[in-house]
Amino acid sequence: MSSTQERLVVIGGDATGMSAASQARRLKGPNELEIVAFERGDFTSYSACGIPYWVGGSVGDRDELVARTPEEHRERAIDLRMRTEARRIDVEGRRVLARDLESGEEYWTAYDKLVVATGARPLRPPLPGVDAPGVHGVQTLGDGQALIDTLTRTEGRRAVVVGAGYIGVEMAEALIQRGYDVTVVNRGKEPMSTLDPDMGRLVHEAMTGMGIEMVNDAEVTKILTGEDGRVAAVATEDAEYPADVVILGVGVRPETELARAAGLPLGEHGGLLTDLAMRVRGHEDIWAGGDCVEVLDLMSGRERHIALGTHANKHGQVIGSNVGGGYATFPGVVGTAVSKVCDLEIARTGLREKDALAAGLRFVAVTIESTSRAGYYPGAALMTVKMLAERRTGRLLGVQIVGREGAGKRVDVAAVALTAGMTVEQMTALDLGYAPPFSPVWDPILVAARKAVAAVRADTA
Repeated sequence: MSSTQERLVVIGGDATGMSAASQARRLKGPNELEIVAFERGDFTSYSACGIPYWVGGSVGDRDELVARTPEEHRERAIDLRMRTEARRIDVEGRRVLARDLESGEEYWTAYDKLVVATGARPLRPPLPGVDAPGVHGVQTLGDGQALIDTLTRTEGRRAVVVGAGYIGVEMAEALIQRGYDVTVVNRGKEPMSTLDPDMGRLVHEAMTGMGIEMVNDAEVTKILTGEDGRVAAVATEDAEYPADVVILGVGVRPETELARAAGLPLGEHGGLLTDLAMRVRGHEDIWAGGDCVEVLDLMSGRERHIALGTHANKHGQVIGSNVGGGYATFPGVVGTAVSKVCDLEIARTGLREKDALAAGLRFVAVTIESTSRAGYYPGAALMTVKMLAERRTGRLLGVQIVGREGAGKRVDVAAVALTAGMTVEQMTALDLGYAPPFSPVWDPILVAARKAVAAVRADTA
């Protein structure tokens, strides 16, 4: 390293880390900026969100989920060191202790600038039998491959999914597509706790109609094994559910033990705290992004932990721009997410009822049913839209959608309206695209907005 050359060290070789490294490289050449990246796994820059669709067969090959290989990163003058784990961050000494997982060698690497992109770790409840063969988490490509190997070898066709969030419902779909009998055990009263319970009930009913056994309001107490030591059943306080394979989909937590040990600031959800430029608060030359950070919820004004690839890639672009001498910010999120289970589409953005109450907001809530296309056009499918608006002002607070084909991505209209701070009355005048194959004359989002306007007016009358 020359006297004028700086060194950027990146911890984590997936979405945020390698997006940051790539963007910094676009702005600064190798003579100005040396980039060293540590990745403890076997893959870089891949879509973890695509793993359920690979498991289910919609994506045919693992490599289709890889956006850029280690070799491709290295061709861009990024010193990417695979199977290398960062063990310690020495903030005072401006260096990182790394361990080569193949040789066991440990060594220090100095940095001028540091990016922490350590992601999130899946929750693995401390249950008896949780480590038995046939019990799988689904976080990395390696996890996905291990699950596929199990599904290929297993003769039985009974699967239990623990958890009914995004991963849970997506893995239920994958297993259905593979011909398994699927039971979902969920501790909540309804699946998809990111929705209000009345909307979650629609998901419950639809999944039951697909042949998925839904067990709600149930806590798993242990995982039972057979004489061969493999998983045989999942037990709750009230029942046992036979299983040849078990998928754990109970959520994730920020992977911030390294940051905690280094004394970096963490929020109430355990994620790193950053400013708008994604710089770790109080540390001029350390940035963080992706699933290991907390972000500002623009609707509630509070910090949240949201593990989504969309945010991770944006964080990387912002960080890389700032490290490379430019300027960019990540202002926050409105909480938009979309998922599916078989042909059912599930979407939300903004606040749920309990979020609005926790934020001290007074609101009205309306629910409408409509269709994805003109009712007379072939393929028109039902959808339910729930909308929250602030009392008196009519400001849009949140939208949830459950329906069939064409339902989910309508949430994007609401996400834009939330970001722009629109009222539901302003939304009714939106010039949305219309033709019978795509929408009724009044799009379902606008139908909900009209009903919300009426509710706001009635509330203030």
